[in-house]
Amino acid sequence: MLYTHTIDDALAGRIGERGLSDQALRRELGGCGAALDRLRQQHADNSLPLLRLPARSDDLAALAPHAERLRQGFDHVVVLGTGGSSLGGQTLVALADQGFGPRPGAPRVWFMDNVDPATFAELFARLDLKRTAFIVISKSGSTAETLAQLFLVIDRLEADVGKGEIARHLLAITEASQNPLRRIAERLGCTVLEHDPLIGGRYSGLSLVGMLPAMIAGIDCAAVRRGAAEVLEPALAANSAEDCAPAVGAALSLGLKRERGIGATVLMPYVDRLAHFGLWYRQLWAESLGKQGHGTTPIRAMGTVDQHSQLQLYLAGPADKMFTLITADTAKVGAVIRAELLAGDKGLDYLANRSLGDLILAEADATAATLAKNGRPVRQMRIGHLDEAVLGALMMHFFLETIITADLLGIDAFDQPAVEEGKVLTRQYLAERNR
Repeated sequence: MLYTHTIDDALAGRIGERGLSDQALRRELGGCGAALDRLRQQHADNSLPLLRLPARSDDLAALAPHAERLRQGFDHVVVLGTGGSSLGGQTLVALADQGFGPRPGAPRVWFMDNVDPATFAELFARLDLKRTAFIVISKSGSTAETLAQLFLVIDRLEADVGKGEIARHLLAITEASQNPLRRIAERLGCTVLEHDPLIGGRYSGLSLVGMLPAMIAGIDCAAVRRGAAEVLEPALAANSAEDCAPAVGAALSLGLKRERGIGATVLMPYVDRLAHFGLWYRQLWAESLGKQGHGTTPIRAMGTVDQHSQLQLYLAGPADKMFTLITADTAKVGAVIRAELLAGDKGLDYLANRSLGDLILAEADATAATLAKNGRPVRQMRIGHLDEAVLGALMMHFFLETIITADLLGIDAFDQPAVEEGKVLTRQYLAERNR
């Protein structure tokens, strides 16, 4: 396995009455067997195409020329889209760009996932649009925010590069239907790539929605999928739910909600490049499970940052949270603090000849131990190091954990009916203000 998954410190036998009892864990795991059977059937009949992506390479080969054209022809590539159209790509691209710029030979990949006018003004002021390409993503092709972004970009491209050159700067990803985005793109002569209608936005990170930005940034997308396969294949082959880490995670989360009233789940990576992963997980969990009064509230925290801003609440506030810490084996990794720099200060001896990797690993282990000591249920996911395969494995773990949890709750993991009301009202309010 590309990661280990340990739940001991979330169980009552280890942390006391706030942990999950063995009886409740067995009960929830008992329901996971049927959920795994349904996943096997969906994989077999391809009714859930997400499950077939890890084994595919044909679509990546077809995507490569588009990625290479944008890599070679532009200094910047801006992804227009929101929610699932953006978060998967951001998560993957963060492996290559930690905020200091792209890898050598790759353009800078930006994500515009909001419609704040000040941010768009800054984009247009800072980037040379003659050297900038745009990927516009909307599964339905009718997302108001994405279409608004697109119209502004078209207007500026027409002014900066000319109407006849717009198609070279724009690529669209949408369903194969006559939706607004497709009509606009075809009218302009832009390349349009097809979004699988059976892969929802928040589940699209392993599809072309996440793969194209990642490929442009220089990510090995085949390795991402290999990592996902290393989680999916054992899950489909598991003889029992106890042998499937995503099923164990689902049973733990739901069991703590039902038995202990745990209403929030904190994902806390101790790896900076997983900061966007936490935001990706937050949407996946919230939008998939928050239905019919069900669901727990996902919270993204970052170690060690949130040890200094949230840990007081986690330890001494309401006992209504479970914690998932993701840590890497960073012992002896990174620059070493030379003893002579401490100038003989004995109070700092613990830092002498230690690396940053030693420090962050010690802090992660100390946080996990402190949470458990204070009766806060905590599970740990440990990776050796973070690369494409490991990230693909983590993404597939949480895809499956979310889908299995929804199955246990008897809800649809793939719809979001409550969101539609806000979309309807947005259009209504805009129409009224234009009168």
